[in-house]
Amino acid sequence: MVVKDDELPYLRRCVELAAEALESGDEPFGSVLVAADGTVLAEDHNRVASGDRTRHPEFELARWTAAHLTPAERAAATVYTSGEHCPMCAAAHAWVGLGRIVYVASSEQLASWLTELGVPAPPVRTLPVSEVAPGVTVDGPVPALTEEIKELHRRFHRRQG
Repeated sequence: MVVKDDELPYLRRCVELAAEALESGDEPFGSVLVAADGTVLAEDHNRVASGDRTRHPEFELARWTAAHLTPAERAAATVYTSGEHCPMCAAAHAWVGLGRIVYVASSEQLASWLTELGVPAPPVRTLPVSEVAPGVTVDGPVPALTEEIKELHRRFHRRQG
């Protein structure tokens, strides 16, 4: 499936949430959970600066859906996100039975940006969602917004450097 124009507002919100994370001193990632009817159910941004490296928005949204949605509602929902899920988040997504993922920037793009910036590799191998959760429908990247996400990551890592 291709990302449709009417999905861009959700993805723009993910970019806004990533910018909010950056402004609060965190890594720039943001995600929005949308029901089958287009209703925004929940949203979050990265909160790993607290020291808990599992506080990714995609993981938080997966946990939220397990507590608040039926299996059918989870399967029909879409997670829009600024960056492709890491392996931990992809697994959580699949384990709770969430539907489609739409991301702005791929894990491959992020890895290349981090290499360009001289950032050490993360402790968990970067993998596409399809390798971790092969049954999940995944769409992205979204070139219209990719440069904005790349710039947020540049800003974050320049501050850290």
